[in-house]
Amino acid sequence: MKLENKYLLLLICVALAVFFVNLDAIYINIMEARNFITAREMLNENNWIFTTMNAEPRYEKPPLPTWLTAVSMAIFGMEGLFGLRLPSAIMGLILVVFVYKFLLKISKNIELSFLGGLIASTSFYIIFSSRDGQWDIYTHSFMMLGIFALYKLYNSSKNWYYFATTSGLFIGCSILSKGPVSLYALFLPFLISYGVIYKFDGTRVRWKALVLLTIVALIFGGWWNLYVYIFDTQAVAEIASQETGRWLNYNVRPIYYYWSFFIQSGLWTIPSFVALFYPYLKDRVSNKKAYKFTLLWTLASVLLLSIIPEKKSRYLLPVLIPMAMNTSFYIEYLFNYFRSLKTKELVPVYIHFGIFAIVGCIFPIASFFYFEPYLKDILIWYVLSSLSLFIIGLLMFRFLILKKIKPLFYLSIFFLLSVVWFGLPMADKINVNRDYNSIVNIEKHIKNYDVPLYEFQSFTPEIIWEYGKPIQVLARPNQIKIPPENKFLLLTETFNRDSLKQIFYNYKTTKIDSVDMNPVSTKHKQRLYRELYLIEKTKIR
Repeated sequence: MKLENKYLLLLICVALAVFFVNLDAIYINIMEARNFITAREMLNENNWIFTTMNAEPRYEKPPLPTWLTAVSMAIFGMEGLFGLRLPSAIMGLILVVFVYKFLLKISKNIELSFLGGLIASTSFYIIFSSRDGQWDIYTHSFMMLGIFALYKLYNSSKNWYYFATTSGLFIGCSILSKGPVSLYALFLPFLISYGVIYKFDGTRVRWKALVLLTIVALIFGGWWNLYVYIFDTQAVAEIASQETGRWLNYNVRPIYYYWSFFIQSGLWTIPSFVALFYPYLKDRVSNKKAYKFTLLWTLASVLLLSIIPEKKSRYLLPVLIPMAMNTSFYIEYLFNYFRSLKTKELVPVYIHFGIFAIVGCIFPIASFFYFEPYLKDILIWYVLSSLSLFIIGLLMFRFLILKKIKPLFYLSIFFLLSVVWFGLPMADKINVNRDYNSIVNIEKHIKNYDVPLYEFQSFTPEIIWEYGKPIQVLARPNQIKIPPENKFLLLTETFNRDSLKQIFYNYKTTKIDSVDMNPVSTKHKQRLYRELYLIEKTKIR
């Protein structure tokens, strides 16, 4: 086996260990619930093109990730979170593989490329997105595949139309996953940085292939949007208007909000920050041109994202892709010259690895006091995590003293694996909400009173997902739909209690139960809580 493939195989094993183990340990979140509901309604109602959520049009996001989730759901069932999150984990694995392959193409350095792949597979938001059933990992992973094929188009003397078609298809898949998001946040910064560093030499002779790439990407990525617009124009127009307003008015942050972007790499915060200092590293890296390219790609992505008024931390995912490559140049430099570095250059290295060494060593004691009320439920996981992290912490101190950087780097990977393997199972056992009352428990009231169930004003995706089927919402913009039944059950948020009684003034309203879907006791979200009312007509209007 070639050395290149041995490194790739090892990288795949690490990605599998990070993305696939304990995939069902964390409770479902709102983004996942939306995707899973749409996938379930695809299967149950055959809504594969005109996608729905709670039986209402759901055109905000294109359907490719939901199609893949629905296929996994059909294979593994609708109950287990592992099967529902599996497509995201696979996309994360694909992303890591092609970070490695792309970096190998531009650097011709196997070890450097391996380091870039490892850093990508252990960066916080890449991990989060790969273990979470949402759209971001799909759009950026497909775009990375498209970028890889485009690079091969520019750096091959033949098969231009094959690479153009392949790149167009993958870029189309990215668009079909989350619209133009990755085009703007990952692909455009790539074009800027590649144009500045590598000049796009050969464009003139490849223009026909590039036209083919563009046509394929637009057709494959845009057909669904055009189709639903033609056959459901009103719904698409309403949703587009709402989404446009959200981009301009929702979660608006200052332009400097993303300036701490390197923190989102988590494990690699300090190395990622140091790797951004071009004057320091430009003459120290093994491939100055490739380093300048990944640095410019990273900064261009941050700059373009900063211009958009709406900002969220998870939108930084595309930045972490070139930043993982960029950070690998600094790590490789440490691998080669750590023993000979001056004291001031050693400071960030000792701080970085020293933090993890300290955390590993004190974890058994600190976690004992924190988890003490739950120890009988998590004892095995507490012992395994404490033992592994303590040993890793001791070894890190030893290798810091010996100034051996490679073992320190790889111990960092094992530190993260210990958290994923042994720490995540504890999350499902602690801070459990003792007042948790699932939406499914109201079925007894539906059977007892023999009445339908409605939602008053707005639905919560996690509640609908748990319930297993749509719940009709009565409130619409500028109107309230009054059910035809003389008696029915109605879910409402607490703050809508007075509005409910005003609207149903000629009904008898009796609170008979409540629903509390908050999974943990430490964070009570009002949107996960509902009061259940029995509504009975008392007189005819």
